[in-house]
This record gives sequence, C-alpha cells and structure tokens, in this order.
Amino acid sequence: MLLEPEIRDDAAAERAGLAERLGWQVNDQDLFAQALAHRSWCAEHPRHEPNERLEFLGDAVLGQIVTDYLYRSYPDLPEGELAKARAAVVNSASLAGTARELRVGKALLLGKGEDSSGGRLKPSILADAMEALIGAIYLDVGYAAADIIVLRLLAERLREAAKGPGDDDYKTRLQELCAQIFDELPVYRVTDSGPDHAKVFEAQVIVGGRARGSGDGRSKKQAEQMAAKHAWYTIKAGQAAHTAQPAHTAQPAHVAQAADVAQPADMPQPAGVAQPADMPQPAGVAQPADIPQPAVAQVADIAGADSVPEPPGS
Repeated sequence: MLLEPEIRDDAAAERAGLAERLGWQVNDQDLFAQALAHRSWCAEHPRHEPNERLEFLGDAVLGQIVTDYLYRSYPDLPEGELAKARAAVVNSASLAGTARELRVGKALLLGKGEDSSGGRLKPSILADAMEALIGAIYLDVGYAAADIIVLRLLAERLREAAKGPGDDDYKTRLQELCAQIFDELPVYRVTDSGPDHAKVFEAQVIVGGRARGSGDGRSKKQAEQMAAKHAWYTIKAGQAAHTAQPAHTAQPAHVAQAADVAQPADMPQPAGVAQPADMPQPAGVAQPADIPQPAVAQVADIAGADSVPEPPGS
C-alpha cells in the first residue's frame, strides 16, 4: 500500500514513535501504515487496503507465540489451565489495553466520522490494530523478532494469567466488563502521600468520563486493584438495577387507548342511513307502545266471560 505523499508526511512522526515503543526496526513503511489503516479511512481513500487481512494473520501469530511460551514455561500446568491462561491474554480487552499503553490510537488512520466519534479510544479498533501490527511485524522482520516483541509486550500479563483463575484480579475483570458494556477501557489516576518508608497510594478509576471507584493501598498495584473492585461492583449494581426496572412499553400512535374508544352511542353513523327511531314502520303493524297488554287479574276479559267454563262444583 503506497501512501499518498501528504498522508505519509502527516503520519510519519506518529508511526516513528510507535515503532520505537514497539522495538520494531521497520523495513517496509507501507506495510506498517497498512497495519494502522482502518476500513473507515480506506473508504475515503479507495486505493488503499484496510488492515483486516493483517489482523487475521496477526491473530494466528499471536496465538502461536503465546501458546508456545505457556507450554514451554509452565510444564506442570494441565491443558485446561494452559487454555485459560492463553484466553486471559489473547482477547480483545487485553489487546486493547496493550495498544493503549503503546498509544497506538494516535497513529491510526481513521475516517473523519470514526475519528470524530472517538474511534482512537475504542477497544475494538485498538485490539484489531494490535493484531494487525503483530501480523505486519511477522511479515517485515520474521517470526523470531515477532516472538521477542510480543513476549516483551505481554510478559506481565502472561505471568499473571499463568498464576491461576485470578478471581481477585479486579483490574482484568473491570477491563473486560468495560470493553463489553461501554466499548471503552478504564483509566486509573494514582497519587501517593507520606514518607518513602510508609507511602500510601490512592487510586481512582475513570470510565466514560466519570469516576466509578476509588481505593488505597501500600502499593500502586494494590490501590488500583481496590479501585477496580469498587468500580466493578458499582457497575454491576447499576446493571442489575436497570434490568430490574420494567421497561415502559410505548403504544403505537395509531392504536386507540380504551378511554378513547368510541362507545356505540357516540359512534357516528353513516350519512343518509335511517336510524331505528326514524325508520318508517309498515302500515297496520302495531308498534310496541300501542300493543294492549292483557290485565293479568281480568282473565274473563281475555276471551269474554260467557266462553269461560265454570270450574266443577262452583
């Protein structure tokens, strides 16, 4: 992919800084640029190929490197634990976190709409770019160099993952939760106070521009874990409360409500149709009001007194 001269110049400084942070001596600058080219940018520059094929390749290379490292480094771990450790590292949230630490977002080539909507911070875009970069590194300098770079970037995460399930690792749990719900990763702000021999660290975690949790500890890591735990429970509680509320079902605008339904007496009748009260009756037919009702007590009057037989013995 040959970049247009003005794009090459604009992006060169950001790419140079990223290559240095990666520890990658780049031979093919166009391959490097392609790894950073999001499809939204390529839609505005049709001659350029997006990073999706490199992402596909990088996913396989990353999986191979991590699997090989875990297998060789932890001979006592059973297959199930190895698979869990690999899954804890080779996932979108973990890769997005690594990409953010490397400030990959600043070097991305994004379309105007994606850029203006915060695409440089979106975990999904960052994770895809991280995989594409690994694919590009493999093609540019080979598997051995890619192996060194990947393991250096992921060493701490791999060690943590190999320790076990990590139920108390709230930083990882919060990262995965935020990536799923907000498509955003948490940001930690840490301060310290006290003398060197008795420092206390205080951490605050920000998600979506809001403080979600805080915590303190004798180390930065401990304070961040406490803040992450606080934030994780806060967000989960908010989810539960939202789920418990019955959703308000809006009625379609064209559906009449019961109070608005016209009753028979109010219902307009078609013009020109005679109503029962106005309808002419056949001549000679007695109407209900004109029909004489028999007097129940005057039995003799019904057919005449002379025609009624007398009861025997009367």
